[in-house]
Amino acid sequence: MNTPRVFLTAAQLIDPEGGTIADCGVVIEGETILWVGPRTDLPAEFGGLQQSDLGDVTLLPGLIDAHVHLSLGTEPAYSEGSSTMASDDDELATMLASARELVEAGVTTARDLGGRGYLALRARDAVDAGESVGPRILAAGPPLTPPRGHCWFLGGEVDGAEDAVTLVQSHVTAGVDVIKVMATGGFLTPGTTPWDASFDETTLKAIVVESHRLGRLVAAHCHGIEGIRQALAAGVDTLEHCSFVEEGGGSAVDHELMDAIVVSGAYVSPTMNADARLLMSQGWKPPVVELWRRGARVIASTDAGIPGTPHRDYVLALEALVDAGIPDRDVLVAATVTAAEALGLAGVTGRIVAGYTADIIAVDGDPSVDIRALHNLQFVMARGRVVPVPVH
Repeated sequence: MNTPRVFLTAAQLIDPEGGTIADCGVVIEGETILWVGPRTDLPAEFGGLQQSDLGDVTLLPGLIDAHVHLSLGTEPAYSEGSSTMASDDDELATMLASARELVEAGVTTARDLGGRGYLALRARDAVDAGESVGPRILAAGPPLTPPRGHCWFLGGEVDGAEDAVTLVQSHVTAGVDVIKVMATGGFLTPGTTPWDASFDETTLKAIVVESHRLGRLVAAHCHGIEGIRQALAAGVDTLEHCSFVEEGGGSAVDHELMDAIVVSGAYVSPTMNADARLLMSQGWKPPVVELWRRGARVIASTDAGIPGTPHRDYVLALEALVDAGIPDRDVLVAATVTAAEALGLAGVTGRIVAGYTADIIAVDGDPSVDIRALHNLQFVMARGRVVPVPVH
C-alpha cells in the first residue's frame, strides 16, 4: 500500500542555520521529508498533490529538549526513603502525560536522563508505536551513581569501575539510548553536595569507554568544577548543568576549564529553565553565557520535571537563554540543529531538509528575531504525525 503524501504550505520557512524561504512548500511521505522549497518551484513529480495550507505562519524544525525527567514533576516521593513511590503503572501514566505536554509545546525530541527502572523505555516504545502522543524519546534508564549518591533511589548505584561497566552493559541490553552518569552530587538528594565529584577518574573513564564501545553516548551530570573537569577528561559527550558550582552554592568562573571545554568539542547542556530567570534577577550570572562567548557548543535543555519546571514551560527556558545574553537565532540553533547533533541525530532531525524526519512546527511570528514567538504555536508534526495543539 502506498503511503499518502502531504504537501504543507505556509508564508515562510526558517532554517535556523540558513536563510528564509518565502511562500514555502514541504512534501512529506510517511515520516520523511521529500522536498522543500518555494511553493511555485514544486517539482512536476509532485504535481497534483492537494495543498495543506497553514496560512500566514512560519515553519520551523521541531524543538529539542536535551534533558528532561518524564517521571518527575508530580511525583512527591522522589527523595531519600522513597517507600511511597507510585506504582509502575501510575508512574508510566505520569511519563506519558509529560511526553504529551512536551510535544504540545512544540518539542518533537526529548532526552529522558533518568528515571526509575526502565519505565522511560516503555514510554518511548508506547509513543513509537502510536499508542500515546509524544515526542521522539531517547531514554537513559537509572543514572549511574555511587552508593547513596545523587538519585541513588532510582536504582543506578555502582561501586567502582567493574560494577559500573557491568551496569552499562545491563542498560544497553535493556535497550537504553544513552548512558547517564552522576559525576557530582546534586541539590535534590540529601547527603550529597553538587560541588563534590562523585567518582574517581578511573571509574568515570571506564563508564565512558564501555558506553562508547557499545555505541552509546554519555551524558554527565556535573555541577562542581572538579566534577566537570573529570567528566571532560573522561571524554563524556554532553556536560549536563555545567554550572561551575563552588562550595556553598554560588557559581565560580574557571576560564581555563571553559577553554578546555571549547577545545574538547563536548556539548554544554546547561538546563536553563524558567527558574533561571528569577535567579538572574537576583544577580546570578549563568556560566553558559561565557561558555557560549568562548565558542562552546551549547544545546537547549531544561531539567523539566524537577520542582518548578513543568514540561509545558519549555519555551520559557529558551527565553531564559535570551535574557542571559545569547541572541535569539543562536538559541533557536541550540534548540534544533546543535541539539540534534549532540544527541546523535544529525541528519535525522533539527532541520527541515529533504531526507530528514518530518519534525515540523508552525508559529505566528519569527522566533529567530524574537524567541517569544514560539508561544504562538499553531501546528505540530512529530515524525510525520500531526499533533493537535491545545487552545489556550
